[in-house]
Amino acid sequence: MIKAVIFDIDNTLIDFLEMKEKSLGPAVEAMISKGLDMSKEEALERIYKLYEKYGMEYKLIFQEFLKSVGQFNYRILTAGIIGYRSKREVKPYPHMVDILKSLKDSGLKLAIVSDAPNIKAWMRLSYMEIDDLFDVVVAFDDTKIAKPATLPFEKAVAELGVVRKEIFMIGDMPDKDVAGAKKMGFISCFARYGNPKIGKEESGADYEAEKPEDILKIIEKINS
Repeated sequence: MIKAVIFDIDNTLIDFLEMKEKSLGPAVEAMISKGLDMSKEEALERIYKLYEKYGMEYKLIFQEFLKSVGQFNYRILTAGIIGYRSKREVKPYPHMVDILKSLKDSGLKLAIVSDAPNIKAWMRLSYMEIDDLFDVVVAFDDTKIAKPATLPFEKAVAELGVVRKEIFMIGDMPDKDVAGAKKMGFISCFARYGNPKIGKEESGADYEAEKPEDILKIIEKINS
């Protein structure tokens, strides 16, 4: 019997990669308009390579990028930051808010376990106006350790007050969300809609959600 559901945020509640793409294009265009001597395509390629090195949450990405190409100055930097923020749009996947409300109305406790810094995790939840739906939010700064380490999950369990085998965990990263859930003895679910490149045999999850609506169906099936 599932009594609590733990969600990841990025690519589970929101299409994080799409959000990045929509923000980075205007950011690069703004930097070029202020003197960045580089094509948009090359700049985006270099920025994504830096994200691979430092992580998608790296807050100094534009500073690092401009320094790496030998074109750092504050005029270009600030234009990039403003361009990025002007087009940043945090939107949940279709039907996700209704899904969360339905789970909440059915009496389940809801939690977040995210590797995002606390301020960014809470900002995303607040932008989507779903922060009030969660009983527990555990982000990176709460434990200073990332998934699949058990500490973030242990903190969530302690605050939820629910037995581990009664917890359903869904996320888009097999090596973080699914692996962490299995370590904890949760029922694991892979958010395939958020990471379609992973093959079915690679997720290792107990269940897979092809689309957000599958979350409700899977939980209803287990609890019935």
